[in-house]
Amino acid sequence: MQSPIPVLSMRKLYLSTTDRQEFIAELGQAARDVGFFYLEDHGISLAEQVKVLDTAKAFFALDNRAKEQVQMIHSPHFRGYSANYTELTAGRRDRREQFDIMDELPAQDPSTTRLEWQRLIGPNQWPQQLPTMKTQLLNWQDKLTEVSLLLLEALCESLEQPANALAKTIDKGPYRHTKLIKYPGSSETAGQGVGAHKDPGYLTLVLQDENSGLEVEFEQQWYKVAPRPGAFVVNIGELLELASNGYLKATNHRVTSPKSGVTRYSSAFFMAAQLDASVPVLKLPPYLAKHAKGPTSDPDNPLLHNVGNNVMKGRKRSHPDVSARFYSQEVECSSC
Repeated sequence: MQSPIPVLSMRKLYLSTTDRQEFIAELGQAARDVGFFYLEDHGISLAEQVKVLDTAKAFFALDNRAKEQVQMIHSPHFRGYSANYTELTAGRRDRREQFDIMDELPAQDPSTTRLEWQRLIGPNQWPQQLPTMKTQLLNWQDKLTEVSLLLLEALCESLEQPANALAKTIDKGPYRHTKLIKYPGSSETAGQGVGAHKDPGYLTLVLQDENSGLEVEFEQQWYKVAPRPGAFVVNIGELLELASNGYLKATNHRVTSPKSGVTRYSSAFFMAAQLDASVPVLKLPPYLAKHAKGPTSDPDNPLLHNVGNNVMKGRKRSHPDVSARFYSQEVECSSC
């Protein structure tokens, strides 16, 4: 089956007005039709990408004691290491190891935080054995943010909106979340590396190694997202589907475990609106609005307009062990 995933060159944004408009049109079509695309010529070198994957390999090669010292169970901010089968997607355990970071910030005082999601703010955990990892990954996160913000502006333009139409939702800085991931080989047929899901934010940028595993659902069929050296795989998140009233498409995707004897490494960067934002529904021109049928949110995991509540809900569902240690049972929020 031929892949439906288009390849876009970000270089066009910086060329002629015609090239820029062509890129915006291609981007809008990819975000509308598939919700996934390859992004090339984004300004981040292949050498930088390789170094990030090398850091992932170095981290996951640490002994269990070193990784356990930075395990997520120690962090009320949901940062750090997760072993195989500790994260849940759609209620099933994922067969992958991962290391999560977000913005490096001081923790909020729990005695003065009024809203539960404010406890997501805090420091990351870093392994002492890899002293350059902190600087490298925070710089990497900054560079991916720059790319994502340019894409977000271009997507707003593709909807016939001002480029800054969503600027108020990120003016204090977007919510950012980066993962390093290791998928071990499995003898099972189509084992769950990570189960089928949609990403909840604005945009996700995925860096893959040479091993396949990522799959996208399109027209009720699953398509492999083959590695493409130097390119990021970009997908639209549910917040953009929400903001466009369903015109843009957040697409189901999953990762199947590699075959026995093969290990797959990747890094994923997620960008959403700032935690205290409520995402608006943009007023589309009539010729676009007639195709906007409302977001297709999972009825068992509804998307919330309030970003902080939505992120906290997702982290609790994915990491029930951390939730059980640091948080009381989820309280219903009538204003979410």
